[in-house]
Amino acid sequence: MMKAVRLHAFGGPEVLAYEDADRPEAKAGELLVRVTAAGINPPDWYLRDGYKTLPPEWQPPAAFPIIPGTDVSGAVEAIGDGVEGFAAGDEVYAMVRFPEGVFGESAAYAEYVTVPVAQAALKPRGIDHVQAAAAPMSLLTAWQFLIDLGHDAPNPVQPNRHKPVPLDGRTVLVNGAAGGVGHFVVQLAKWKGARVIAVASASQQAFVRDLGADEFIDYGTIAAEDVVHDLDLVVDAVGGASSARFLRTLKRGGALFPIFPLGFAGQDEAERLGVTVSATQVRSNGAQLAEAGRLLDDGTIRVAIDSIFPLAEARGAHERAASGNLKGKIVLRAR
Repeated sequence: MMKAVRLHAFGGPEVLAYEDADRPEAKAGELLVRVTAAGINPPDWYLRDGYKTLPPEWQPPAAFPIIPGTDVSGAVEAIGDGVEGFAAGDEVYAMVRFPEGVFGESAAYAEYVTVPVAQAALKPRGIDHVQAAAAPMSLLTAWQFLIDLGHDAPNPVQPNRHKPVPLDGRTVLVNGAAGGVGHFVVQLAKWKGARVIAVASASQQAFVRDLGADEFIDYGTIAAEDVVHDLDLVVDAVGGASSARFLRTLKRGGALFPIFPLGFAGQDEAERLGVTVSATQVRSNGAQLAEAGRLLDDGTIRVAIDSIFPLAEARGAHERAASGNLKGKIVLRAR
């Protein structure tokens, strides 16, 4: 047995129950990871709510109990048949079974989790387990949008394959620059030679400038679309229907990347303005975590921690997420 956070019904943070659960076993091609920390991401609370934001035909079946969560860092406890490249005791991090396990098969809010070997990477030595657990989904999202898609899976949100655009010498605006994905987008864009304009709340200005942002816009006092023009790229880490407001900030030939594209209704305007709108669904990728992990290891990029909660206090962590104005990531400590 092990301790885990489980759902027995969809609802608010109060439905997260810390309780005993069966400990999983590594199958062929899997690692059994003894979890030290688990990161929190938006799909966790979307699942907790029953994915109400999705069309009804996409919403999950209620196969309770469900263990939410995707991002983990810990040590390999055991390996399944056919596993190569890892051994018991190795410290690893991963985004587990995403998006295929989005409805509860990822099961990361627990003391143990099984991870397909292709989705795991050795934890960067330069960071601790809390930082490593905070990174995978947000870092892979930023990486796959900006650097390398890394897969050929059909795009669920548009007919064409997403393509990152050149960044060196370009001007990039990042909306939601202080959040989980946004703070990685700022750093990766700077790493690739872009000039970065960060949009966040006034209280986050010092934080995002420390990440490398060249300019800052306080969304509470200024609408970015009213003051910036001729951009090469806008990465909207908030996304949704409001992303269309950034179209007029872009030069002809520019691009808008909404991280959360559902609800976007500005395609006709984008075509008229000569702007490409493109998005993708982040996917688990151990090789990319290994590559990006080298940047975490040597300090080229860093992961910011908003707050840390014990695994038993997952409810409080979700309440913190709902309160907004985050600086980086929320993490659950399992040990």
